[in-house]
Amino acid sequence: MTTPIYLDYNATTPIDPAVVDAMEPYLRDHFGNPSSDHEYGYRTRAAVQTAREHLATLLGAAPKEVVFTGGGSEANNLAIKGVAYALRERGTHLITSAVEHPAVAGPLRFLERQGFLVTTLPVDADGLVDPAQVAAAITDQTILVSIMHANNEVGTLQPIRAIAAIAHARGVLVHTDAAQTIGKLPVRLPDLGVDLLTVAGHKCYAPKGVGALIVRQGVPLEPLIHGAGHEGGRRAGTENVPYVVGLGRAAVLARERLPEYQERVRALRDTLHRHILERVPTAVLNGHPVERLPNTLNLSFPGVNAAALLAAIRDQVACSTGSACHAGHAAPSQVLLAMGRDAGLAAAALRLSLGWATTAPEVQQAAEVIGTAVYALTR
Repeated sequence: MTTPIYLDYNATTPIDPAVVDAMEPYLRDHFGNPSSDHEYGYRTRAAVQTAREHLATLLGAAPKEVVFTGGGSEANNLAIKGVAYALRERGTHLITSAVEHPAVAGPLRFLERQGFLVTTLPVDADGLVDPAQVAAAITDQTILVSIMHANNEVGTLQPIRAIAAIAHARGVLVHTDAAQTIGKLPVRLPDLGVDLLTVAGHKCYAPKGVGALIVRQGVPLEPLIHGAGHEGGRRAGTENVPYVVGLGRAAVLARERLPEYQERVRALRDTLHRHILERVPTAVLNGHPVERLPNTLNLSFPGVNAAALLAAIRDQVACSTGSACHAGHAAPSQVLLAMGRDAGLAAAALRLSLGWATTAPEVQQAAEVIGTAVYALTR
């Protein structure tokens, strides 16, 4: 059986071979606890520190601002709940958007059940939050704004720098989930102006099960996992050394490859879009036409149910009808509904996300497969 063309890099990426090579010694030989006061511990502690420095360098942060976690979801929970618990005596109001990933929306719903107030801002037809609406939503009880850097379904990039400036002028902290932008675009803490930033390893060619929260120095944060003083007292638990090393190596690769990645993958994405439009002229682009991830193409095919389309092509093209976290559900995308798409178009959307290994022949073949399937389903 032929392996399908993989166009679901926003769901997860393969581990880069160089990342595997970096991890292997810490899976096979270097097993020491980084907290141990002997040679075995010194070696793994140094490896964790080196990984911390690599990730900090990529993101323009200080190494001590890096908190390693078990993944992006944990990092989002730590950011949102950690700030809420630390500042609840000052205020209980948080602001977010209508297109957040469940790893942000879920913790906020949890906090609402505990008495916190959450304001969910709408987005426009391109999926953008209006910074003026952020300003209007801030009250003297607001303690945190949490808005993603780029949407995982449509790729739209949010005006995080403008939002952060507005929030900081009112003394409000800002968190952004940058899981989808690390390694795809320049992501620098000073440029974005945020206080907390989420990293997910498996979105940037590192393993699943490792991530990080970047916490600007001085930001109050209540730990969610209590125990010993790991990660500067912000996340207890013996470090997952091999995976942390892998994330550090992935950060180095991202920094080295970023200019080439943006140019090559964006060109392939636009070629894919053009080839699909040649076969399905009625396809509708979802997401901002310019301010969008360079690898992401989300298209609605009028008159086609995306679940049926996915079933028709899955043996030849591996992609998604939306967020991977919603796999198996044929309901219209909540992100597209929030953007004002009608239920028909929202249920007709296919997300195609490219990566390092995507080739020009794969793009051509995928467009042919999708075009043929859409034609068959609309006859």
